[in-house]
Amino acid sequence: MKKKNIAELTNCSVEEYREIPKLSFAILLDNVRSMQNVGSILRTSDAFLIDEVIMAGITGVPPHKEISKTALGAEDSVAWRYVEDSVEECRKLKAEGWVICVLEQAHGSIDLMEFLPEEDKKYLLVVGNEVSGVNQQIVDIADIILEIPMHGVKHSLNVSVSAGMAIWKIADSLSKYINK
Repeated sequence: MKKKNIAELTNCSVEEYREIPKLSFAILLDNVRSMQNVGSILRTSDAFLIDEVIMAGITGVPPHKEISKTALGAEDSVAWRYVEDSVEECRKLKAEGWVICVLEQAHGSIDLMEFLPEEDKKYLLVVGNEVSGVNQQIVDIADIILEIPMHGVKHSLNVSVSAGMAIWKIADSLSKYINK
């Protein structure tokens, strides 16, 4: 078996990517402090046709060399925007009919692998600060709390790793509705 070269890996241009229909799925970064994590989440969002990445609070935004270092151009392909207040943005989107899903360790959470998004609903995945997690006010208004079960000594994963797992799971489920 031979590895693919860069020409074989190139799917489309940024302009072509912007025209591809996206999933009814957005992600909100609630006070994510690491620029590399922001870039990594943008890159993952590009791979799985996420509709939009919303950066809130202290979360850094492009253009920034540390974001570009891990985004590798996804900051140009993925739709993104900045909002100051993550709680207000979640309230607004919930009022517009979005299902607010928080990725957090909480009592009564749902195992990420058991979550099955429903067809014809819009999902917002909220991921939080590397130390304090998602703002409790957002947890309080969330429709669903998703949790990645931890079985080792460590009790958490890096936010970009956790976000990547959740993005893959939700996007995989939602894409089945598109490809019916």
